[in-house]
Amino acid sequence: MTTDSINKMFFLGVGGIGMSALARYFNHTGISVEGYDLTRTSLTEKLMSEGIDISFDDDIRSISAGFLRTGPGPGTLVVYTPAIPVANKIFQYFKTREYRMVKRSELLGSLFNKGKGIAIAGTHGKTSVSVLISWLLSRTSERCNAFLGGVSKNFNSNLLVSEDSRLIVAEADEYDRSFLQLKPDIAVITSIDPDHLDVYGSFDEMKRTFLEFARQVKPGGTIICRKGLDIEPESGITVLGYGLEGDTDYFTRNLKIGADGLPVFDFVTPSGEYTGLKLGIPGRFNVENAVAAIAVALICGVSEKEIREGLESFKGVYRRFDIRINRPECVFIDDYAHHPAELKACISSIREWFPGRRLMAIFQPHLFTRTRDFASEFAESLDEADDVILLDIYPAREEPIEGVSSDLIFDELKLKSKMFSTREKLPELIAGLNTDVVVTLGAGNIDAMVEPVKRVLIGKLKGEL
Repeated sequence: MTTDSINKMFFLGVGGIGMSALARYFNHTGISVEGYDLTRTSLTEKLMSEGIDISFDDDIRSISAGFLRTGPGPGTLVVYTPAIPVANKIFQYFKTREYRMVKRSELLGSLFNKGKGIAIAGTHGKTSVSVLISWLLSRTSERCNAFLGGVSKNFNSNLLVSEDSRLIVAEADEYDRSFLQLKPDIAVITSIDPDHLDVYGSFDEMKRTFLEFARQVKPGGTIICRKGLDIEPESGITVLGYGLEGDTDYFTRNLKIGADGLPVFDFVTPSGEYTGLKLGIPGRFNVENAVAAIAVALICGVSEKEIREGLESFKGVYRRFDIRINRPECVFIDDYAHHPAELKACISSIREWFPGRRLMAIFQPHLFTRTRDFASEFAESLDEADDVILLDIYPAREEPIEGVSSDLIFDELKLKSKMFSTREKLPELIAGLNTDVVVTLGAGNIDAMVEPVKRVLIGKLKGEL
Protein backbone atom coordinates (compact mmCIF):
# COMPACT_ATOMS: atom_id res chain seq x y z
CA MET A 1 0.00 0.00 0.00
CA THR A 2 0.99 3.65 -0.38
CA THR A 3 0.22 6.66 1.81
CA ASP A 4 1.32 9.28 -0.73
CA SER A 5 -2.23 10.58 -1.36
CA ILE A 6 -3.36 10.50 2.30
CA ASN A 7 -4.05 13.80 4.07
CA LYS A 8 -6.27 12.61 6.97
CA MET A 9 -5.77 9.60 9.24
CA PHE A 10 -7.77 8.15 12.12
CA PHE A 11 -6.13 5.65 14.52
CA LEU A 12 -8.46 3.25 16.37
CA GLY A 13 -6.51 2.33 19.50
CA VAL A 14 -4.14 5.28 19.18
CA GLY A 15 -2.90 4.87 22.78
CA GLY A 16 -1.24 1.55 22.02
CA ILE A 17 2.53 1.73 22.01
CA GLY A 18 2.89 0.65 18.37
CA MET A 19 -0.06 2.70 17.14
CA SER A 20 1.12 5.83 18.92
CA ALA A 21 4.52 5.68 17.19
CA LEU A 22 2.82 5.55 13.79
CA ALA A 23 0.40 8.34 14.73
CA ARG A 24 3.35 10.48 15.82
CA TYR A 25 5.19 9.76 12.60
CA PHE A 26 2.34 10.81 10.30
CA ASN A 27 1.56 13.81 12.49
CA HIS A 28 5.23 14.79 12.08
CA THR A 29 4.89 14.58 8.28
CA GLY A 30 2.04 17.10 8.32
CA ILE A 31 -0.91 14.75 7.84
CA SER A 32 -3.99 15.57 9.94
CA VAL A 33 -4.10 12.81 12.60
CA GLU A 34 -6.94 11.96 14.98
CA GLY A 35 -7.67 8.90 17.08
CA TYR A 36 -9.75 6.98 19.58
CA ASP A 37 -8.77 4.99 22.63
CA LEU A 38 -10.65 3.45 25.52
CA THR A 39 -8.46 4.88 28.27
CA ARG A 40 -6.75 8.19 28.91
CA THR A 41 -3.08 7.61 29.80
CA SER A 42 0.15 9.58 30.08
CA LEU A 43 0.91 8.49 26.50
CA THR A 44 -2.39 9.77 25.10
CA GLU A 45 -1.83 13.02 27.00
CA LYS A 46 1.56 13.30 25.29
CA LEU A 47 0.00 12.68 21.87
CA MET A 48 -2.61 15.36 22.48
CA SER A 49 0.10 17.82 23.53
CA GLU A 50 1.67 17.17 20.11
CA GLY A 51 -1.53 18.23 18.36
CA ILE A 52 -3.32 14.88 17.89
CA ASP A 53 -7.05 15.06 18.66
CA ILE A 54 -8.13 11.97 20.64
CA SER A 55 -11.62 10.79 21.64
CA PHE A 56 -12.22 8.49 24.61
CA ASP A 57 -15.91 7.84 23.89
CA ASP A 58 -17.03 5.04 21.60
CA ASP A 59 -19.43 7.39 19.89
CA ILE A 60 -19.17 8.70 16.36
CA ARG A 61 -20.26 12.10 17.63
CA SER A 62 -16.99 12.35 19.55
CA ILE A 63 -15.04 12.52 16.27
CA SER A 64 -14.36 15.96 14.85
CA ALA A 65 -16.84 17.26 12.27
CA GLY A 66 -13.90 18.14 10.03
CA PHE A 67 -12.81 14.52 9.78
CA LEU A 68 -16.32 13.17 9.18
CA ARG A 69 -17.07 15.86 6.61
CA THR A 70 -14.26 14.51 4.41
CA GLY A 71 -15.94 11.13 4.18
CA PRO A 72 -14.43 7.89 2.83
CA GLY A 73 -12.44 9.49 0.03
CA PRO A 74 -9.01 8.49 -1.30
CA GLY A 75 -7.29 11.00 0.99
CA THR A 76 -8.62 9.41 4.19
CA LEU A 77 -7.21 6.35 5.96
CA VAL A 78 -8.43 4.53 9.09
CA VAL A 79 -5.86 2.43 10.96
CA TYR A 80 -6.85 -0.18 13.56
CA THR A 81 -5.36 -2.96 15.67
CA PRO A 82 -6.67 -6.43 16.64
CA ALA A 83 -7.20 -4.99 20.13
CA ILE A 84 -10.23 -3.05 18.82
CA PRO A 85 -13.34 -5.26 19.14
CA VAL A 86 -15.46 -5.70 16.02
CA ALA A 87 -18.44 -4.39 18.00
CA ASN A 88 -16.75 -1.02 18.53
CA LYS A 89 -19.20 1.59 17.23
CA ILE A 90 -16.57 3.80 15.62
CA PHE A 91 -15.03 0.77 13.90
CA GLN A 92 -18.44 -0.27 12.59
CA TYR A 93 -19.19 3.26 11.36
CA PHE A 94 -16.02 3.37 9.26
CA LYS A 95 -16.47 -0.20 8.02
CA THR A 96 -20.11 0.10 6.94
CA ARG A 97 -19.39 3.37 5.12
CA GLU A 98 -16.51 1.75 3.26
CA TYR A 99 -13.68 3.92 4.55
CA ARG A 100 -10.26 2.69 3.52
CA MET A 101 -9.12 0.67 6.57
CA VAL A 102 -5.80 -1.06 7.25
CA LYS A 103 -4.25 -2.88 10.18
CA ARG A 104 -1.40 -1.25 12.04
CA SER A 105 0.98 -3.99 10.89
CA GLU A 106 0.20 -3.34 7.22
CA LEU A 107 0.84 0.38 7.60
CA LEU A 108 4.12 -0.25 9.42
CA GLY A 109 5.17 -2.69 6.72
CA SER A 110 4.51 -0.13 3.99
CA LEU A 111 6.97 2.26 5.66
CA PHE A 112 9.51 -0.31 6.81
CA ASN A 113 9.90 -2.10 3.48
CA LYS A 114 10.87 1.12 1.67
CA GLY A 115 14.16 1.49 3.53
CA LYS A 116 16.97 -0.64 4.86
CA GLY A 117 15.03 -2.43 7.55
CA ILE A 118 16.22 -3.88 10.85
CA ALA A 119 13.45 -5.97 12.45
CA ILE A 120 13.65 -7.40 15.96
CA ALA A 121 11.41 -10.39 16.68
CA GLY A 122 11.00 -12.61 19.73
CA THR A 123 8.53 -13.46 22.46
CA HIS A 124 10.56 -11.32 24.85
CA GLY A 125 13.52 -8.95 24.70
CA LYS A 126 12.61 -7.27 21.44
CA THR A 127 11.78 -3.85 22.91
CA SER A 128 15.05 -3.53 24.83
CA VAL A 129 17.08 -4.76 21.85
CA SER A 130 15.25 -2.42 19.45
CA VAL A 131 15.75 0.61 21.66
CA LEU A 132 19.46 -0.10 22.21
CA ILE A 133 20.05 -0.66 18.47
CA SER A 134 18.31 2.65 17.77
CA TRP A 135 20.41 4.44 20.39
CA LEU A 136 23.68 3.06 19.00
CA LEU A 137 22.74 3.92 15.40
CA SER A 138 21.40 7.37 16.30
CA ARG A 139 24.84 8.43 17.49
CA THR A 140 26.45 7.75 14.09
CA SER A 141 26.53 10.01 11.04
CA GLU A 142 23.94 7.84 9.26
CA ARG A 143 21.48 7.82 12.20
CA CYS A 144 18.20 5.88 11.83
CA ASN A 145 14.42 5.96 12.00
CA ALA A 146 12.74 3.80 14.65
CA PHE A 147 9.26 2.58 15.55
CA LEU A 148 9.62 1.23 19.07
CA GLY A 149 7.44 -0.87 21.37
CA GLY A 150 8.47 1.11 24.45
CA VAL A 151 9.45 4.62 25.42
CA SER A 152 13.22 5.09 25.29
CA LYS A 153 14.64 7.02 28.24
CA ASN A 154 17.35 8.46 25.99
CA PHE A 155 14.88 9.74 23.37
CA ASN A 156 11.90 10.14 25.76
CA SER A 157 9.85 8.78 22.86
CA ASN A 158 8.84 5.60 21.04
CA LEU A 159 9.57 7.25 17.67
CA LEU A 160 12.82 8.38 16.10
CA VAL A 161 12.73 10.25 12.78
CA SER A 162 15.86 10.90 10.72
CA GLU A 163 14.62 11.98 7.31
CA ASP A 164 18.01 11.67 5.60
CA SER A 165 18.57 8.07 6.78
CA ARG A 166 17.38 4.90 5.03
CA LEU A 167 17.84 2.77 8.15
CA ILE A 168 14.56 1.81 9.85
CA VAL A 169 14.43 -0.11 13.13
CA ALA A 170 11.14 -1.73 14.10
CA GLU A 171 9.83 -4.39 16.43
CA ALA A 172 8.49 -7.43 14.62
CA ASP A 173 5.40 -8.31 16.64
CA GLU A 174 4.43 -11.98 16.51
CA TYR A 175 0.87 -11.42 17.75
CA ASP A 176 -1.69 -11.92 14.98
CA ARG A 177 1.28 -12.79 12.70
CA SER A 178 1.88 -9.04 12.30
CA PHE A 179 5.61 -9.51 11.64
CA LEU A 180 4.89 -11.22 8.34
CA GLN A 181 4.28 -7.73 6.91
CA LEU A 182 7.99 -6.93 7.30
CA LYS A 183 10.76 -7.76 4.82
CA PRO A 184 13.97 -6.86 6.65
CA ASP A 185 17.56 -6.57 5.52
CA ILE A 186 18.65 -7.53 9.04
CA ALA A 187 16.49 -9.58 11.41
CA VAL A 188 17.11 -10.33 15.07
CA ILE A 189 15.30 -13.24 16.75
CA THR A 190 15.69 -13.06 20.53
CA SER A 191 13.47 -15.92 21.69
CA ILE A 192 10.71 -18.29 20.64
CA ASP A 193 8.70 -19.40 23.66
CA PRO A 194 5.08 -20.58 23.74
CA ASP A 195 2.75 -17.57 23.75
CA HIS A 196 -0.34 -16.26 21.94
CA LEU A 197 -1.63 -19.82 21.64
CA ASP A 198 -5.11 -18.34 21.17
CA VAL A 199 -3.80 -17.10 17.80
CA TYR A 200 -1.50 -19.96 16.80
CA GLY A 201 -3.31 -22.93 18.26
CA SER A 202 -0.05 -24.74 19.03
CA PHE A 203 3.59 -24.01 19.78
CA ASP A 204 4.59 -25.90 16.62
CA GLU A 205 2.49 -23.52 14.50
CA MET A 206 4.05 -20.55 16.28
CA LYS A 207 7.57 -21.84 15.55
CA ARG A 208 6.60 -22.43 11.92
CA THR A 209 5.46 -18.80 11.64
CA PHE A 210 8.75 -17.52 13.08
CA LEU A 211 10.51 -19.56 10.41
CA GLU A 212 8.25 -17.93 7.82
CA PHE A 213 9.32 -14.53 9.17
CA ALA A 214 12.99 -15.52 8.90
CA ARG A 215 12.45 -16.50 5.27
CA GLN A 216 11.22 -13.00 4.49
CA VAL A 217 14.68 -11.51 5.03
CA LYS A 218 15.78 -9.94 1.76
CA PRO A 219 18.33 -11.77 -0.43
CA GLY A 220 21.83 -11.07 0.83
CA GLY A 221 20.47 -10.15 4.27
CA THR A 222 21.49 -11.27 7.75
CA ILE A 223 19.77 -12.96 10.69
CA ILE A 224 21.15 -12.53 14.20
CA CYS A 225 19.65 -15.42 16.13
CA ARG A 226 19.91 -16.31 19.80
CA LYS A 227 21.96 -19.44 20.37
CA GLY A 228 19.84 -22.58 20.45
CA LEU A 229 17.03 -21.41 18.20
CA ASP A 230 16.42 -23.57 15.15
CA ILE A 231 16.14 -21.17 12.21
CA GLU A 232 16.71 -22.20 8.60
CA PRO A 233 16.16 -19.25 6.21
CA GLU A 234 16.20 -19.16 2.45
CA SER A 235 19.57 -19.70 0.75
CA GLY A 236 21.69 -16.58 0.37
CA ILE A 237 20.91 -15.36 3.92
CA THR A 238 23.72 -15.19 6.50
CA VAL A 239 22.77 -16.60 9.92
CA LEU A 240 24.88 -15.54 12.91
CA GLY A 241 24.34 -16.66 16.49
CA TYR A 242 24.58 -14.72 19.73
CA GLY A 243 24.40 -15.52 23.40
CA LEU A 244 25.55 -14.52 26.83
CA GLU A 245 28.30 -17.12 26.74
CA GLY A 246 30.51 -18.85 24.15
CA ASP A 247 30.14 -21.39 21.34
CA THR A 248 28.44 -18.92 19.03
CA ASP A 249 29.40 -15.96 16.82
CA TYR A 250 28.84 -13.09 19.31
CA PHE A 251 29.13 -13.60 23.07
CA THR A 252 30.56 -12.18 26.29
CA ARG A 253 33.48 -13.12 28.49
CA ASN A 254 34.44 -12.06 32.01
CA LEU A 255 31.02 -10.65 32.88
CA LYS A 256 31.18 -8.86 36.23
CA ILE A 257 28.88 -6.60 38.20
CA GLY A 258 30.65 -3.37 39.14
CA ALA A 259 30.41 -1.58 42.48
CA ASP A 260 27.66 0.60 41.01
CA GLY A 261 25.61 -2.49 40.08
CA LEU A 262 26.25 -2.10 36.36
CA PRO A 263 27.65 -4.92 34.21
CA VAL A 264 31.15 -4.85 32.70
CA PHE A 265 32.17 -7.46 30.14
CA ASP A 266 34.39 -8.38 27.21
CA PHE A 267 32.67 -8.86 23.84
CA VAL A 268 33.80 -11.52 21.37
CA THR A 269 33.02 -11.25 17.64
CA PRO A 270 33.99 -13.44 14.65
CA SER A 271 36.76 -10.94 13.85
CA GLY A 272 38.04 -9.79 17.21
CA GLU A 273 37.36 -8.91 20.84
CA TYR A 274 36.41 -5.71 22.70
CA THR A 275 37.41 -5.61 26.35
CA GLY A 276 35.89 -3.76 29.28
CA LEU A 277 32.54 -2.71 27.80
CA LYS A 278 30.14 -1.22 30.34
CA LEU A 279 26.35 -1.22 30.02
CA GLY A 280 24.43 1.71 31.50
CA ILE A 281 21.58 -0.44 32.86
CA PRO A 282 21.66 -3.47 35.19
CA GLY A 283 20.49 -7.02 34.64
CA ARG A 284 22.11 -10.15 33.20
CA PHE A 285 19.30 -10.47 30.65
CA ASN A 286 20.03 -6.91 29.50
CA VAL A 287 23.63 -7.91 28.81
CA GLU A 288 22.35 -10.64 26.49
CA ASN A 289 20.08 -8.08 24.83
CA ALA A 290 23.12 -5.86 24.41
CA VAL A 291 25.02 -8.68 22.67
CA ALA A 292 22.35 -8.79 19.95
CA ALA A 293 22.29 -5.00 19.64
CA ILE A 294 26.08 -4.71 19.38
CA ALA A 295 26.13 -7.41 16.69
CA VAL A 296 23.66 -5.40 14.58
CA ALA A 297 25.59 -2.17 15.21
CA LEU A 298 28.83 -3.76 14.01
CA ILE A 299 27.17 -5.08 10.86
CA CYS A 300 25.90 -1.53 10.21
CA GLY A 301 29.41 -0.11 10.56
CA VAL A 302 29.21 1.48 14.02
CA SER A 303 32.72 2.07 15.39
CA GLU A 304 34.12 0.61 18.60
CA LYS A 305 34.27 4.09 20.15
CA GLU A 306 30.63 4.77 19.28
CA ILE A 307 29.59 1.40 20.71
CA ARG A 308 31.51 1.93 23.97
CA GLU A 309 30.08 5.39 24.51
CA GLY A 310 26.58 4.34 23.44
CA LEU A 311 26.45 1.36 25.80
CA GLU A 312 27.59 3.33 28.82
CA SER A 313 25.22 6.23 28.14
CA PHE A 314 22.22 3.96 27.50
CA LYS A 315 19.44 4.68 30.00
CA GLY A 316 17.07 1.87 29.06
CA VAL A 317 13.33 1.80 28.49
CA TYR A 318 10.47 2.90 30.70
CA ARG A 319 8.82 -0.16 32.26
CA ARG A 320 11.74 -2.44 31.37
CA PHE A 321 13.64 -3.16 34.61
CA ASP A 322 12.82 0.45 35.40
CA ILE A 323 14.41 1.44 38.71
CA ARG A 324 12.21 3.97 40.50
CA ILE A 325 13.84 3.88 43.96
CA ASN A 326 17.31 2.58 44.86
CA ARG A 327 18.23 3.20 48.46
CA PRO A 328 19.88 0.95 51.04
CA GLU A 329 16.58 0.55 52.90
CA CYS A 330 14.21 0.45 49.92
CA VAL A 331 14.32 -0.58 46.25
CA PHE A 332 11.42 -0.26 43.81
CA ILE A 333 11.56 -1.63 40.25
CA ASP A 334 8.83 -1.62 37.60
CA ASP A 335 8.88 -4.12 34.73
CA TYR A 336 6.64 -4.99 31.79
CA ALA A 337 7.20 -8.75 32.23
CA HIS A 338 4.03 -10.67 31.37
CA HIS A 339 5.33 -14.11 30.28
CA PRO A 340 6.72 -16.72 32.74
CA ALA A 341 10.18 -16.59 31.14
CA GLU A 342 10.25 -12.79 31.50
CA LEU A 343 9.21 -12.97 35.16
CA LYS A 344 11.93 -15.52 35.83
CA ALA A 345 14.61 -13.40 34.11
CA CYS A 346 13.56 -10.23 35.93
CA ILE A 347 13.41 -11.84 39.38
CA SER A 348 16.76 -13.63 38.94
CA SER A 349 18.40 -10.35 37.90
CA ILE A 350 17.02 -8.63 41.00
CA ARG A 351 18.36 -11.48 43.14
CA GLU A 352 21.80 -11.11 41.54
CA TRP A 353 21.86 -7.34 42.03
CA PHE A 354 20.42 -7.31 45.56
CA PRO A 355 21.56 -10.62 47.11
CA GLY A 356 20.09 -11.56 50.47
CA ARG A 357 17.33 -8.93 50.34
CA ARG A 358 13.62 -9.71 50.79
CA LEU A 359 11.79 -9.47 47.48
CA MET A 360 8.11 -8.66 47.08
CA ALA A 361 6.67 -9.32 43.59
CA ILE A 362 3.38 -7.66 42.62
CA PHE A 363 1.98 -9.24 39.47
CA GLN A 364 -0.99 -8.41 37.27
CA PRO A 365 -1.64 -11.31 34.84
CA HIS A 366 -2.27 -10.20 31.26
CA LEU A 367 -5.00 -11.99 29.26
CA PHE A 368 -7.32 -14.81 30.30
CA THR A 369 -5.88 -17.16 27.67
CA ARG A 370 -2.28 -16.62 28.76
CA THR A 371 -3.23 -17.16 32.42
CA ARG A 372 -5.12 -20.34 31.50
CA ASP A 373 -2.26 -21.69 29.39
CA PHE A 374 0.65 -20.87 31.73
CA ALA A 375 -0.71 -20.70 35.30
CA SER A 376 1.75 -23.32 36.60
CA GLU A 377 4.69 -21.65 34.86
CA PHE A 378 3.73 -18.24 36.27
CA ALA A 379 3.58 -19.72 39.77
CA GLU A 380 6.96 -21.40 39.33
CA SER A 381 8.56 -18.07 38.34
CA LEU A 382 6.87 -16.11 41.13
CA ASP A 383 7.92 -18.69 43.73
CA GLU A 384 11.45 -17.27 43.32
CA ALA A 385 10.27 -14.19 45.27
CA ASP A 386 9.70 -14.03 49.05
CA ASP A 387 6.28 -12.38 48.96
CA VAL A 388 3.74 -12.29 46.14
CA ILE A 389 0.75 -10.03 45.64
CA LEU A 390 -1.55 -11.01 42.78
CA LEU A 391 -3.95 -8.62 41.07
CA ASP A 392 -6.94 -9.49 38.92
CA ILE A 393 -6.32 -10.43 35.28
CA TYR A 394 -6.07 -7.54 32.84
CA PRO A 395 -8.28 -8.69 29.95
CA ALA A 396 -7.05 -6.33 27.18
CA ARG A 397 -8.84 -7.50 24.03
CA GLU A 398 -10.38 -10.64 25.59
CA GLU A 399 -13.74 -11.55 27.08
CA PRO A 400 -13.70 -13.46 30.41
CA ILE A 401 -13.29 -17.24 30.28
CA GLU A 402 -15.31 -19.26 32.76
CA GLY A 403 -13.14 -20.66 35.54
CA VAL A 404 -10.09 -18.55 34.60
CA SER A 405 -8.89 -16.01 37.17
CA SER A 406 -5.77 -15.14 39.15
CA ASP A 407 -6.79 -18.00 41.48
CA LEU A 408 -5.24 -20.42 38.97
CA ILE A 409 -1.81 -18.93 39.68
CA PHE A 410 -2.46 -18.35 43.39
CA ASP A 411 -3.38 -21.99 44.01
CA GLU A 412 -0.17 -23.17 42.31
CA LEU A 413 2.12 -20.91 44.36
CA LYS A 414 4.19 -22.78 46.96
CA LEU A 415 5.04 -19.59 48.84
CA LYS A 416 3.29 -19.12 52.17
CA SER A 417 3.49 -15.33 51.89
CA LYS A 418 0.96 -14.76 49.10
CA MET A 419 -2.06 -12.50 48.93
CA PHE A 420 -4.59 -10.91 46.61
CA SER A 421 -5.25 -7.21 46.08
CA THR A 422 -7.34 -5.05 43.84
CA ARG A 423 -5.39 -2.52 41.85
CA GLU A 424 -7.04 0.37 43.69
CA LYS A 425 -6.26 -0.97 47.18
CA LEU A 426 -2.65 -1.87 46.38
CA PRO A 427 -1.03 1.29 47.85
CA GLU A 428 -2.99 0.89 51.10
CA LEU A 429 -1.97 -2.78 51.34
CA ILE A 430 1.72 -2.01 50.78
CA ALA A 431 1.61 0.76 53.37
CA GLY A 432 0.82 -1.83 56.03
CA LEU A 433 3.44 -4.41 55.00
CA ASN A 434 7.16 -4.73 55.68
CA THR A 435 8.88 -3.97 52.39
CA ASP A 436 12.49 -4.08 51.25
CA VAL A 437 12.81 -4.75 47.48
CA VAL A 438 9.52 -4.34 45.60
CA VAL A 439 8.87 -5.07 41.92
CA THR A 440 5.67 -4.44 39.97
CA LEU A 441 5.19 -6.77 37.00
CA GLY A 442 2.72 -6.88 34.13
CA ALA A 443 1.69 -5.52 30.74
CA GLY A 444 -1.77 -4.23 31.68
CA ASN A 445 -2.82 -1.12 33.55
CA ILE A 446 -0.61 -1.88 36.54
CA ASP A 447 1.56 0.92 35.15
CA ALA A 448 -0.98 3.41 36.52
CA MET A 449 -0.13 2.17 40.03
CA VAL A 450 3.62 2.75 39.77
CA GLU A 451 3.52 6.34 40.97
CA PRO A 452 1.02 5.63 43.84
CA VAL A 453 3.18 2.71 45.01
CA LYS A 454 6.30 4.84 44.75
CA ARG A 455 4.65 7.58 46.86
CA VAL A 456 3.78 5.04 49.55
CA LEU A 457 7.31 3.64 49.65
CA ILE A 458 8.83 7.15 49.79
CA GLY A 459 6.39 7.99 52.60
CA LYS A 460 7.55 4.94 54.55
CA LEU A 461 11.17 6.00 54.03
CA LYS A 462 10.37 9.41 55.46
CA GLY A 463 8.50 7.90 58.38
CA GLU A 464 5.23 9.46 57.26
CA LEU A 465 3.35 6.11 57.17
